Amino acid sequence: MEAASIPAGPPVSQRVRALVGTYGLTLVLLALPLYYAISDLVHDGNLVRLGENLTAGISNGAIWALVAIGYTLVYGIVELINFAHGEVFMIGSFVSAAFFMTLGLTKGASAIVLFFGLLLTLCVAMLASGMLNAMIERVGYKPLRTAPKLAPLITAVGFSFILQNVGLLWKGGSQQGIPDLINAQHTVVTLFGITIENADVLSIAVTVPLLLVMTTFISRSRLGKAMRATAQDPEAARLMGINVDTTISLTFLIGGMLAGAAGLIYALYQTTIWYFQGFTGGLIAFTAAVMGGIGNLRGAVLGGLIIGCIQQISDNRIGSAWTPAVVFSYLVLIMVFKPSGLLGEQTRDAG
Repeated sequence: MEAASIPAGPPVSQRVRALVGTYGLTLVLLALPLYYAISDLVHDGNLVRLGENLTAGISNGAIWALVAIGYTLVYGIVELINFAHGEVFMIGSFVSAAFFMTLGLTKGASAIVLFFGLLLTLCVAMLASGMLNAMIERVGYKPLRTAPKLAPLITAVGFSFILQNVGLLWKGGSQQGIPDLINAQHTVVTLFGITIENADVLSIAVTVPLLLVMTTFISRSRLGKAMRATAQDPEAARLMGINVDTTISLTFLIGGMLAGAAGLIYALYQTTIWYFQGFTGGLIAFTAAVMGGIGNLRGAVLGGLIIGCIQQISDNRIGSAWTPAVVFSYLVLIMVFKPSGLLGEQTRDAG
């Protein structure tokens, strides 16, 4: 009687690919910080420099996260890449700078005056950018909702160029400095040798509450549930009595408001604004949305924070001229190991 044959396991090549797929993504994400962590320990004997890179990266990445959420919200519901979203972010910066200059806010103003002045500016910037985004949807995207997908895509590119030229006519082609109202580089506290500055506190203090409010709104409110239902199946949502057109407009409004908030933070953080910031910022934010998983809100936030850290490490260690190449190299590698993004897509096709 012949011995029972033992089923052969998967071929070696398949097991190697599975191993690489499991651990390769982790190695990609940790490669840069681990390399410089070892380098800092060898040369400096501590991780203070890397800690400062990551601290600045998180605060900078929080800005990209706010913009990225606008991209991922719109794509998750109407499957449209709103290329004009970066320019809405730019307009948010311009409105913010114009408004607090109109209010007469100066660096020497009292803390109470600055707080309420900037809070009012935040509300105005969010309202202006949200209404602008909703208007773009109503004028440009709604009539093309049943058209081939290329039509609204080209329309989005057209709106992007229109808003770029609005910014160019408004502030000119060169970067414009604005008053450093928050004394951005002032050290608030030092922890383990890592300095936390006013700009870092502002970025986190504005971004985190906005993200919590938006997440709670989408998960618990009636309109938020309507947004999720529309994202899953617009026709079924319409049959259930949901006004799909209003829901889509609300999505653009919320995305634009977050971009306006990011515009104010960016203006105060960088103390410069210019008409081309929307193109570069929008490209980075869209990369963050894709990296985290398009349509996934948590993925957009994660992607923004990762890109912020990569940018700061690259700017400080390699050189700012190489930073875009480093960022997009990360994107390519992440897409190779996980095409759906770090936390997975959440679109109609992805389920």
